[in-house]
Amino acid sequence: MTWPDYLVLFASILGIAVYGAWRSRKNRDLGSYLKGAGDTNWFVIGLSVMATQASAITFLSTPGQGYEGGLGFVQNYFGAPFALILIAVVFLPIYRRLKVYTAYEYLGNRFDAKTRLLGAGLFLFNRGLGAGITIYAPAIVLSTVMGWRLDLTIIGSGLVVTGYTVAGGSDAVTHTQKYQLAVVFAGMAAAFAVLISKLPANVSTHDVFTVAGGFHKLQAVDFSFGFGKRYTFWSGMIGGLFLALSYFGTDQSQVQRYISGASLRESRMGLMFNAICKIPMQFFILLLGCYLFVFYQFARPPVLFNETAWKQGLATSSGPRLTELERQFQAAHDEKRDAIGRWLDASHRADTSVVEASRAEARAADDRETKARKDAAKAVKDAGIKSSNDTDYVFIRFIVRELPHGLIGLLMAAFFSAALSSKAAELNALSSATTIDIYRHLVKREDAHYYRASRMFTVFWGFVAIGFALFANLSENLIQATNIIGSIFYGVILGIFLAAFFFKKIKGTAIFFGAIVAQLIVFVCYFRIGETVTYLWYNVIGCGLCLAFAATLQAVLGERKELAP
Repeated sequence: MTWPDYLVLFASILGIAVYGAWRSRKNRDLGSYLKGAGDTNWFVIGLSVMATQASAITFLSTPGQGYEGGLGFVQNYFGAPFALILIAVVFLPIYRRLKVYTAYEYLGNRFDAKTRLLGAGLFLFNRGLGAGITIYAPAIVLSTVMGWRLDLTIIGSGLVVTGYTVAGGSDAVTHTQKYQLAVVFAGMAAAFAVLISKLPANVSTHDVFTVAGGFHKLQAVDFSFGFGKRYTFWSGMIGGLFLALSYFGTDQSQVQRYISGASLRESRMGLMFNAICKIPMQFFILLLGCYLFVFYQFARPPVLFNETAWKQGLATSSGPRLTELERQFQAAHDEKRDAIGRWLDASHRADTSVVEASRAEARAADDRETKARKDAAKAVKDAGIKSSNDTDYVFIRFIVRELPHGLIGLLMAAFFSAALSSKAAELNALSSATTIDIYRHLVKREDAHYYRASRMFTVFWGFVAIGFALFANLSENLIQATNIIGSIFYGVILGIFLAAFFFKKIKGTAIFFGAIVAQLIVFVCYFRIGETVTYLWYNVIGCGLCLAFAATLQAVLGERKELAP
């Protein structure tokens, strides 16, 4: 990176952070600090909900997911529009009518104090881990690419976002997110334009889709049914529905975004904005990954996209092995590129027999290339060098090697902006739940005291997230790791809320112990059978078990008097 890149990077990040603190400088009471001024329009709500969900992990890791697995990951979001509609119809009016600060206050009103604490506790544990991943994700990649120390990158970005979130509260988060998202979209659009321009002049759009389709990157929908397949139409529609219903409907980081609307109508329109835009946004990010795959069929890719890990591996005893694997990789790639050239030429001539033969040659060479890459990743890991999934580095490698200076800084600013916007929303939500659902019930003071306490809890959770990020080491692709962690908890949390909304006979004691048993079973299932049942289905399993156990226990308990909230 050169000085124009650093200028764009730091001007974007610091400018938005300062604006957020200034914009919300008058929020000095508990209500405005936690919920905002209550005058947010639908478009800002929609962007804020989108920015909270679409962290740096989305824009950094999803193109790599598209590069490796194609468009199939988009099925993960098929249930989201239906979830957002249900939330707008059922969840949102209840939250607004009760004028709650947090979603878990409603559980206290509907059930009792221990159920409220359970819901808030599950959220705090889940989102506390998620906040660490949110800051860890861009830090590992940017520190690797830019040569910065990982710990200093994590601490620096963590302190920036903690600072303006503490200063401005919910309004600071909401009003900075719209500009952060603008930086993100501008950067992604610029990267896509450069990527298209970098393709060989004789490769048309039709050729891009021919190559991507020939390597099965364009299969966006898989109608086969199997609990062990990660991304299918059914896992996305059913498991994705439960995941989105829990995340957007019960996760305080999202609830806090839309209950601040000027009216019920404005909040609903903000949710509908996301219902319409969510799948297209994810589709085009994955499509960018497919274009990256085609680009690297003509431009020679590295054996490992994590260049730092590769160089470190060469300096170890695994160096000779890696050198040999690089030779095998390059030979396979050259064979594949030549076969793709023959394939496209034959396709232009409509020579079916040559198309089939050359495509088979290209796939065979791709298998050898993939094997060399996997062997290299294993050799680097065996040498004691830690790295996240190599696909997380695909997009960032393209950016720093192919984009002009200035645009590199814009894309770096986009990643940091996405990280900061999502992290700010998480810190704000963690502080709200801690203050309202735990601290306020332990310490009886005036609102001014809770306002100061909420700022201190923001600082606390900021340091917790930084601490987790400093010790995190994820082998999963980052976008998948985030969904996996959420799916372990979200099903049970959703079960508690569905019982509150729709099963009036279920009382606090029954749902409390039913949820605990269900969560323990989900833990055991995940760690014992893991991906035998893919993670999206754990949202369904957790919710179903929670409701079943609660209903059974309520039948046993009968109409006994519940503990008062």
